[in-house]
Amino acid sequence: MASVSSLGVGSGLELSSILDSLQTAEKASLKPISTQQTANTAKLSAYGTLKSALTTFQTANSTLNNANLFGSSKATSTSTAFSATTTSSAAAGKYTVSVTQLAAAQTLTSGVKSDATTALATSDSTITIQQGGGKKPITVPVTAANSSLNGIRDAINKADSGVNASVIKVADGSYRLSLTSKDSGTDNAMTLSVTGDSDLQSFIAYDGTASGNMTQSVAAQNARLTVNNVAIENSSNTISDALDGVTLTLSDLTTGNQSLSVTKDTTSASSALSAWVDAYNTLQDSFSSLTKFTAADKNSDTQDKNNGALIGDSTLRTIQTQLKTMLTNSQSSSTFKSLSQIGITTDPQTGKLNLDKEKLSTTLAKDPDGIKAMIIGDGKTTGVTTKIADNLTGWLSSKGLVQTATDSVSKTLNNLTQQYNAASDRVDALIARYKTQFTQLDLLVSKLNNTSSYLTNQFETSSSSNK
Repeated sequence: MASVSSLGVGSGLELSSILDSLQTAEKASLKPISTQQTANTAKLSAYGTLKSALTTFQTANSTLNNANLFGSSKATSTSTAFSATTTSSAAAGKYTVSVTQLAAAQTLTSGVKSDATTALATSDSTITIQQGGGKKPITVPVTAANSSLNGIRDAINKADSGVNASVIKVADGSYRLSLTSKDSGTDNAMTLSVTGDSDLQSFIAYDGTASGNMTQSVAAQNARLTVNNVAIENSSNTISDALDGVTLTLSDLTTGNQSLSVTKDTTSASSALSAWVDAYNTLQDSFSSLTKFTAADKNSDTQDKNNGALIGDSTLRTIQTQLKTMLTNSQSSSTFKSLSQIGITTDPQTGKLNLDKEKLSTTLAKDPDGIKAMIIGDGKTTGVTTKIADNLTGWLSSKGLVQTATDSVSKTLNNLTQQYNAASDRVDALIARYKTQFTQLDLLVSKLNNTSSYLTNQFETSSSSNK
């Protein structure tokens, strides 16, 4: 078949340019479909942007939707001998603390052996470790072959006996077995007994006195302190039940009474609210960008190319409208029903929130529970962040508004692709048929031209002969 560029050579007709014009005219029928594809592709991308923006806001909303933020407190002391941490149940107040004794874990040390690898027993034995009167004794089997200092150490540690065993080299040719209770306090003091080998019995048995081979190098003892001059004794240096919501950690003895102050901490709530406002405003910026509209030039029949892909989109408008209605909590049990009462107002032009940090700080210090009641509500159906959290979860779910809209656009794009491919195939087939017909026309006209030339020559020759 002749190429497009050779069409019309034989006939002298402008068949090539005619075919190009026909092809251009037929291809124009694809433009409406292509335009729809471009618009829906932009819309699909825009839904992805919307989902990302909502997810980012969801993170900030989840952070604020925490009741502990509004009941947090902090503790400070006048001494480095103890520190304190608090929970939301801690009551504000000032306390005096005096630490007179730290809790200690008992350590037992054996006599000296010349090495740590020689067996101490000639028969298999069992070491029984008893900690405190109410605890179940732990039995540790030790074979004769594995009854060296190292063997005993490993057997005790493997048995998870509540005791840490180690071998200490005190000098060349001098080794001791050391046993330390994992937990401090007198209730965790230990006694040791051995059944089996008598040599091992005499080496490691300990009945709570210093009469045997094992000696007590560190005595078990409880922590002793006073809080507001009330005596307290505890087996641990971490004390969580002396003051409600306050955990004391002792590290040294104090010089007389020291002060511990517990105060309400509004910093965390203030920071979370500020971050939430920023996240909400960022979401509004995304809404504005996705729905941006600029009127088309009067000389153009197309939209401005900078317009948002979701102009007039019902999904975005539904989310934006519903979100705005959730900024109040008329069901709040406190006097606060709207964010404006605590220093957060809405700009009527942009829909963004403005934060009066000074007013928020003052209100938080005065009535954190009231703000909590408005923001968190009952944590189920009421509360600004609670309602927003529920709706965000719904909007972003696999069957939510955003995914449903995304799936709809994806389906439309698939249909448009099928339409475009079908129309493009039709155009290609039509142009191919035109090309075949034009080629045949070119050959036919070329033959006719040749015949015409031949006959003309014959007539001219005949006429010349007759003359």
